[in-house]
Amino acid sequence: MSATTELQDRFAAVLMPNYGTPPVALARGEGRYVWDVDGNRYLDLIAGIAVSALGHGHPALVEAVTRQAGLLAHTSNLFLHEGEVRLAERLVALLGGDARVFFANSGTEANEAALKLVRRAAGPDRDYVVSTVAGFHGRTTGALALTGKPAIRDPFGPFGLDVRFVPYGDGAALRAAVTDRCQGVFVEPTQGEAGIVTPPEGYLTEVREICDATGAVFVLDEIQSGVGRTGHWFAHQGAGVRPDVLTLAKGLGGGLPIGACVGFGPFGGAFRKGDHGSTFGGNPVAVAAALAVLDVIEEEKLLDNAAAQGDLLAGQVREIGSSLVTAVRGAGLWRAVQLAAPVAADVQAVAAAHGFLVNAVAPDTVRIAPPLTITRDEVLEFTGALPTILAEAADATDSITKGA
Repeated sequence: MSATTELQDRFAAVLMPNYGTPPVALARGEGRYVWDVDGNRYLDLIAGIAVSALGHGHPALVEAVTRQAGLLAHTSNLFLHEGEVRLAERLVALLGGDARVFFANSGTEANEAALKLVRRAAGPDRDYVVSTVAGFHGRTTGALALTGKPAIRDPFGPFGLDVRFVPYGDGAALRAAVTDRCQGVFVEPTQGEAGIVTPPEGYLTEVREICDATGAVFVLDEIQSGVGRTGHWFAHQGAGVRPDVLTLAKGLGGGLPIGACVGFGPFGGAFRKGDHGSTFGGNPVAVAAALAVLDVIEEEKLLDNAAAQGDLLAGQVREIGSSLVTAVRGAGLWRAVQLAAPVAADVQAVAAAHGFLVNAVAPDTVRIAPPLTITRDEVLEFTGALPTILAEAADATDSITKGA
């Protein structure tokens, strides 16, 4: 029995079955590479779902977390510490000022805070929110109510709030749905969990205009896209639009759990004392990690690297000319390879066998979101192997089909 199989058996015996049993058991990481418990090495092209922005074991992150853990690991919200103030100041500066921050532990919690903030700011005369079909905002009840995926949403309703869904990217449908009774509109700059689905040019501008015309709060979920993933600090900056409320998580902590809900202008002060809270939000160790992430992104010019290596990756995949690849979507180091058949799971499995970790985010879509530190040589290492991976995945599918 391999070490992986043994650990999988132990996992299945004591953990709840909501994830199934993961196929790879990781033991350690260095840079953009990780090793499993059997000693196999992989180039990590998913980074813990766009979380490990600096890769694995980055010295600045290790030093910051180690130092802070030795000083003060937790305070709760009963006390303040300088780190949370510094991080909030950094985020506000990067966002252009006139904002305030609430720290949480995850993306779903950031969206829960945003939902409460919207309902507090909207007042009693507004009674519903608008979200998008196939959008993903989290799995806790409020965030799940906003999530436009019936398979994961419907079994856990009703949710106690009126959420109306419109097709993503459809400005006309959004305009029809948003009235002066709408509390807020929740959208992503690109739909991540739907498969890196990009909207038409100018969509965020149209959302902004609709919200301005009706008084609805514009909430932008940048849980996946924020903190350099698209080659900008935040994706909305590339679109030239500012929301009323912004949610962040994933890459912000570089691997440690942290989320943030940012309110701009009057929305930064909409909460009253006691309206919301978090025991662990703004945790000193997670905050130290986030500050290190922001420092390294600046010092190592990782916004430029994300843009350059992302363009290289997309261009190389397109040049392969595989009949299995129909499109490459996304921006920066946040890409989707659209497939001609629902074989993404096969591509993921074959890629792992060749030493590359990618994510079958949809049956016909492979998501690639490596650390922002990835190098040109590492991108070419993957794209050089990709024709073989695609061919083997296609052969495996043909064999199964013929056998059936």
